[in-house]
This record gives sequence, C-alpha cells and structure tokens, in this order.
Amino acid sequence: MNDFNYTGRVSRKLLGQYALSLFGSLGVVVFLAGACIFFFGTFSFWRSNVILTYILYFCRDYVLLLFLLSLGVCWLGCTVHFIRKPLDFLDEMVDAAEQLTQPGDEPILLSPELSILEEHLNWAQSKALRDQRAAKEAEQRKNDLVIYLAHDLKTPLTSVIGYLTLLRDEPGLSPELRARYTSVALDKAERLEDLINEFFDVTRFNLTHMELEKRPCDLSRMLQQVASEFAPMLEERELTCRLDLPETLPYSCDPDKLARVFDNLLRNACHYSEAGTAVAIAAQVEEGETVLTFTNTGVTIPPDKLGRIFEQFFRLDSSRASRTGGAGLGLAIAREIVELHGGTIAAQSQDGVTTFTVRLPAS
Repeated sequence: MNDFNYTGRVSRKLLGQYALSLFGSLGVVVFLAGACIFFFGTFSFWRSNVILTYILYFCRDYVLLLFLLSLGVCWLGCTVHFIRKPLDFLDEMVDAAEQLTQPGDEPILLSPELSILEEHLNWAQSKALRDQRAAKEAEQRKNDLVIYLAHDLKTPLTSVIGYLTLLRDEPGLSPELRARYTSVALDKAERLEDLINEFFDVTRFNLTHMELEKRPCDLSRMLQQVASEFAPMLEERELTCRLDLPETLPYSCDPDKLARVFDNLLRNACHYSEAGTAVAIAAQVEEGETVLTFTNTGVTIPPDKLGRIFEQFFRLDSSRASRTGGAGLGLAIAREIVELHGGTIAAQSQDGVTTFTVRLPAS
C-alpha cells in the first residue's frame, strides 16, 4: 500500500474527460446543424407552416449566433458538471475522513474514479481497527496486571510486618526460630521488591521512548558477563549454562540496552527450564548478520501463546502466585530494543525445547 501518488492521476483523468466532453459537444452541435440544413434543404413540406417557416428563416439569418450560443451552452454545462465533480469528490473524502476517525466494520465507499483511494482508505481503516483492538487488549491486560500487583503487594507486606513484629515483641525466641522468622521476612521482602520493580517496568514502558547510544563492544564478553551474573539463579534451580561463543564478537550497539535483552532472555530461560537441564547460549556471524540463540529445555509453549509471546503484558504463566509470573514486559521490551537496532527476534518451541533467536544486522 505504498503507491499513494493518486491525486495527479485523478486530476489528469478529469481534465481528459472535460476536454473529450467539450469536443464531443462541439461535434454534436456541428452534426445537428448539418443534419438540419440537409433535412430542410431536401424536403419542402415545412413551407406550408407559417410559424415553422418563420423559425427556420430566423435560424438561417442568425445561424452563427445560434451556433455560438449552442457552443456556449454546451461549454457552460460541461464546465458546471466538471466543477461539481471534484466538489462531490471532496464531500466524499470529508465523509470518508470522518468515518476513518471512528473506524467501524462498515466499508468506505467512493466513486469509481476514486477506486484506488477507496482501497487505500479501507486498508487504513482495517489497520486502525486492528490497532484499536490490540490497544484495548493491551490496556485491559495492563489494568488487570496493576490490579493483581496492587492486591499482591498486600500479602508479602503483611507477612514482613507480622514476622518483624514477632521478632520485636518476643525477645525470648530461640536462635533457630529467630533465624527462621528472619529468613521468611527476607523472602517476603524480596518478593515485595520484585512486585515494586514490576510497577516500575509498567510505568517506564508506557511513559518513555527508548533511544540508542551506540558504541563498539564485544558481544561475546557481554554474554559471558550476563551468564556469570545468573550463576546464583542457575545454581538455585539446578541448571547449568553452556556457552558457544566466538573468542570475540565486535559489534556497534547500545550495550546497556542490549544487555537488558540478554538478561530478559536468560531470565526467561531460567524460569521455564526443567531442573537438571542446561541453558545454551550461542552466537555466530551468518551472511553478514550476527545471530544469537538462547535455548532451554522445559514445557513446550503452545502455538497460540508462542504467537503472542512478545506482546505487551502477555504472560505465559497467568498464576499470580508463581514467582515466574512477571509483568509480561520482558520479552516485549526485548523486541523493541532489538528492532531499534534494526534486528529481529523470534521464538520456536517444539518437543520441550524452546529457542529464542536474535538477528542483528551488520553494524
């Protein structure tokens, strides 16, 4: 739908029709004048009618004036018609624009001369409808998420206050029980921190526009560093991380934002991996593109969820009780960052093996 140079073609078409109408009118006037001269010159029955004879003699005496008058009438009729036609088109366009501001299922209908424009407008209306539905769904998911988060904030906060109150009011607690209460309070406080961070993710994603600050960096070194930072989480979940990276992989990018992509992908792999399996990170250059893959073994992602996995606020695990249930923004933010770098990100899941592939163009 990129060929939108349409106004000039409509104008030329109308001017052509206008010229043809003028020449056609001239031809009709000349033909009728010749036919009348031939008819009345050949037959003489009209001479017995006084009124008809007077009219015909008058036409003969003022034939040039009548001819010019006929041409003037034809010109005026064609001009008025072709002046009104663009105005009618303008009225149609105003109605179509009004319909486009409030898109619905009713198609936009224009004159045949505007058929290509009608096709463009209907395409724009259908796209606006899709975007409108997607925005409403994303807004609803965000609102639901905020409600869930607000509700979930109460539970760990209540636990933290309760256990800290016990520690304060019961000085005679045994060291074992005190350590247990402290551990539970710390765990709930960490959960509270996760929920607050999710709130920040929601607001940052909706209120800011990311801009890149590119500089040369080594992607191999960056991936090694990200993997090392996840060592405690990998150990806790009984996972290992296998790296298949070139010795160096120079690339010009925004390292802070690209590190966030790697962080989100590795965190996602850790959350959905089976204990005792390995998370594999590989990188290579293919036909000028830098290709990065993150692979984990766990539950196969259904095709319907796989197609929506990069949507805002979409969560694979809808259970709020699960520690894996984040705000549903990690992968959406990852896609935005990758696309800002001119690349693509895709996911595949089959037989329990899920692979996220990031393709970055040559820098």
